[in-house]
Amino acid sequence: MIPIVVFVLLISIRQVNQYERGVTFITGRFYKVKEPGWRLVVPIFQSMTKVDMRITVIDVPDQEAITHDNVSVTVNAVVYYKVKDSRAAVIDIQDYRYAVSQLAQTTMRNVVGEVELDQLLANRDEISLKIKEIVDKASDPWGISVVTVELKHIELPENLKRTIGKQAEAERERRAVIISSQGEVTAAENLARAAEILSSSPGALHIRTLHSINDISSDQSNTVVFAVPMEILRAIEGFTKKNS
Repeated sequence: MIPIVVFVLLISIRQVNQYERGVTFITGRFYKVKEPGWRLVVPIFQSMTKVDMRITVIDVPDQEAITHDNVSVTVNAVVYYKVKDSRAAVIDIQDYRYAVSQLAQTTMRNVVGEVELDQLLANRDEISLKIKEIVDKASDPWGISVVTVELKHIELPENLKRTIGKQAEAERERRAVIISSQGEVTAAENLARAAEILSSSPGALHIRTLHSINDISSDQSNTVVFAVPMEILRAIEGFTKKNS
């Protein structure tokens, strides 16, 4: 008799890990949720289903969707969720993992269909948050808490990719032309200001000329044709008349 009792005890021991909860039934009726540790589950009369309470990650497969402005796109996402009520996750839904995945797919298609393509590309965080709120609210009766939803990738049609690429290239060229013209305007303003300073300061033009000659003469391969300013010629002419 004792060996039989020992055998029954051994096969009745169940280990519930720290990250798990054991939903226990007696003759098919819910009994209680068992905490982590070694627990006795009497065969035939009792049964226990372990529920993982850790955050679970599911990859939502690619979904074909049409945006509000009738553009066909392919989107996928990642859903992070956890079980907050192990009893509801076992009793109120047949397979909560599959249910969360299907709910996320349907919600993602619906939300993408409500926005235009520009909004979808520019406001990923807002759209992800909206999907998360909808899935979290719908899965709450199942004892599921959605932690976050992240849109991973948005695939556009090839013809639309080419159109967007041409648009981006045209925008870059437009900006380059604007920057170049702004640089030319700045250079012209600086040259005009320099010319004004040189013309208003006596001897400044001659000093600038001497500096330019010095820079050119540093390379012996250059041939310099020096034009003497009229002011110097007049000064020499006046000096010659005085001496004569």
